[in-house]
Amino acid sequence: MTQPAIAFAMQPGRTEHVLTPELFGRIDSLARILDPQPMTVFSDGRANRLLAEAEILVTGWGAPSFDADALRSAPRLRLIVHAAGTIKDLIDTSVFDAGIAVSHAAEANAVPVAEFTLAAIIFAGKHVFRFRDLYAADRGRQRTQLLQGQAIGNYRRTIGIVGASRIGRRVIDLLRPFDYRVLLYDPLVGQESASALGVEKADLDTLMTHSDIVSLHAPYLPETQHMIDRRRLSLMKNGATLINTARGALVDEAALIDRLKTGAINAVIDVTDPEVPEETSPFYDLPNVFLTPHIAGAIGLERTRLGEMAVDEIERFLDGRSLLFEIRKHDLERMA
Repeated sequence: MTQPAIAFAMQPGRTEHVLTPELFGRIDSLARILDPQPMTVFSDGRANRLLAEAEILVTGWGAPSFDADALRSAPRLRLIVHAAGTIKDLIDTSVFDAGIAVSHAAEANAVPVAEFTLAAIIFAGKHVFRFRDLYAADRGRQRTQLLQGQAIGNYRRTIGIVGASRIGRRVIDLLRPFDYRVLLYDPLVGQESASALGVEKADLDTLMTHSDIVSLHAPYLPETQHMIDRRRLSLMKNGATLINTARGALVDEAALIDRLKTGAINAVIDVTDPEVPEETSPFYDLPNVFLTPHIAGAIGLERTRLGEMAVDEIERFLDGRSLLFEIRKHDLERMA
């Protein structure tokens, strides 16, 4: 039997470690690789030749959008597997109308985000960054010893999780061994489901008011834009920490900066809106902000999980088994 033809589309500079030599070897045993060099556009002659033959397309970060024009160039295409996180802005809905199966590796990308969040929660609860700054400034321990006697630490703290997404649920699971009280805000999760997760269902205002640490895991949708607004930020208790590893636009950043400047709250920020803050942004300089450049998701060797999940899905598809991470047309509406 002739092996199905497979092609790739992603930016090599952004996807190193995703498809390792071992994973390419697995793909080579499953399908006929048309060209190991991934496409970065779908509009040139090479792309037209590859798409004309491809039955399976593996995409990744930096892939061009697979729109109606690309679809017309790919009459044999049966499966798109995205070896990265969300595929929301990558594919046109006409892909689903054409009967092409779609899968993605967002579940694999959720693992490091949840791990990063857990570390941020523990560090925030213990005020690690404040201890670091005082110790470095003083070259001694007088002020850090005084700080140790304050009402800080992780014992019986209240953690607010905003959004029971795949990442939010992983974070909840990682928090189980600790002595935390966990509140959850998610309008799609009922009381029974919240109890099954081992959390307390709360409205957003209650969560913001009572949480020592608030961690955002909601998708960015029109109704979630600036859901953490000036009023809700004012509800946070003194010394509380806001963690954002989801999307920058969930937060009214001007209001957040104003609240941070008072010193009343802290923030761990991995995502911003715009994606890279302006050079003059206070996020870079405020002592109560721990800013990272969107690294919570898969980086370095963590990216191999994405490739493994993609190859596993290809194998299931070719074996006639159900895809574990298939995306349906209606899923796009609620995806991050």
